[in-house]
Formats: sequence, C-alpha cells, structure tokens
Amino acid sequence: MTDLSDILRQAQAMQGRLAEAQAKMEEITAEGRSGGGLVTVTLKGKGELSAVRIDPSLLAPGEGEILEDLLKAAHADARKHLDEALAEAMKEATGGLAGMMPGFKLPF
Repeated sequence: MTDLSDILRQAQAMQGRLAEAQAKMEEITAEGRSGGGLVTVTLKGKGELSAVRIDPSLLAPGEGEILEDLLKAAHADARKHLDEALAEAMKEATGGLAGMMPGFKLPF
C-alpha cells in the first residue's frame, strides 16, 4: 500500500510538471489571417491578442494604428469578461473548493 507521503510527492511532482507545461504554453504564438492576408492577428498561448495588422489598402491614411489598438483593447476587455465568467462557473461547479486549496490555480 502506498503511503501518504508518496502520494503527496507524486502530487507535487505533477504540479511542477503542470507549471512547466503552462509556462511553455504561454510562449507559443499562433497567427490567423483573413481577406487573403489583408488582416492578420497574433495570439499568445493563453489567447492574449498580441498583434493586429491591417493592410493599409483597407484604411484611410493614418487610421491603421488607431484601429489596431482599438481591436486589441476590445479583445482584452472581452477576454477579461470571459475569464471572470469562467472563474465564476468553475467556482459554482466546485462549490468554492478551488479557492480553499493553497497553490491551486485554474487553467485559464
């Protein structure tokens, strides 16, 4: 029979591996394109919008950078609201237990 200390060691090792995996995921980026490459967005591992590029042919002169910044800000706001809603749903699903476990983090 496995004793409790072995189980705790295994749980700590798993937590360490999960933290490493999360750190690696944050470094991953992906690029999406639309309009034959006229619009390009780049996301980081957790869905953070890191870049927006709009081909100048789609815009009046000088409007590209402002529109790109507004799109990033809107995405960040939506992401914040989504994270809050997901955290609330997880809290309801776990009966608040996740907040009671030290070191436990939600995956988002």
